[in-house]
Amino acid sequence: MVEPAVASEGEWSVEQCIPKDLEQELVGSSNKGNFYFFLHILKRLKTTKRTGWLNFEVENAESIADHMYRMGIISMCATDKALDTGRCVKMALVHDMAESLVGDITPEDGVCKEEKHRRELLSIEYLCNILEPFNPTAAEEIKTLWNEYEAVSTQEARFVKDVDMFELMVQTLEEERRYQGKKDLSVFMSVRSQIKTPQVCDLADGIIAERKKFWDSISSNNK
Repeated sequence: MVEPAVASEGEWSVEQCIPKDLEQELVGSSNKGNFYFFLHILKRLKTTKRTGWLNFEVENAESIADHMYRMGIISMCATDKALDTGRCVKMALVHDMAESLVGDITPEDGVCKEEKHRRELLSIEYLCNILEPFNPTAAEEIKTLWNEYEAVSTQEARFVKDVDMFELMVQTLEEERRYQGKKDLSVFMSVRSQIKTPQVCDLADGIIAERKKFWDSISSNNK
């Protein structure tokens, strides 16, 4: 599920993703009005559920904003002194910002990697252009952080990429516990193979160990 965006390649545009009730807000808007519009678009991150959980019929699934918030906290708690943790936190907060317009696209949605990137880039540029009259410094920083994350061009970007996958692993275990073993969400644990940074590798392995204990207890109780 790609909500709130439209999935068909070649026809997609940012403008078609703007909610009908917001379309007129930018007409003759002040700088402050631009900022309000920017915030109203970002609200969708709070209400759009993560597609992976919906595909597995997980009830009361986390939103995109839920995911990014915990990523920000994880990044804040980084122990690697070589990392700029402040930059990591900011990157975690903006890395999925484009999904307020394109939705949470997954491989099952039939949108190729290049098209997904194109849509997300257009969305980030649109959002930053809206924000720029109110705060050009923030607009430029968001764009820079997003591009840095996408290109994995710094150690901070590599760390946040890994945190993105680690947070998914944590959520996977939590959902399996919530369903008391009635849902096997192991497909999401496969992201462990993509994690590179030592600290996040160690944390991810700890979650794998916790998950094994959980499933062992489920097996024991079913005997």
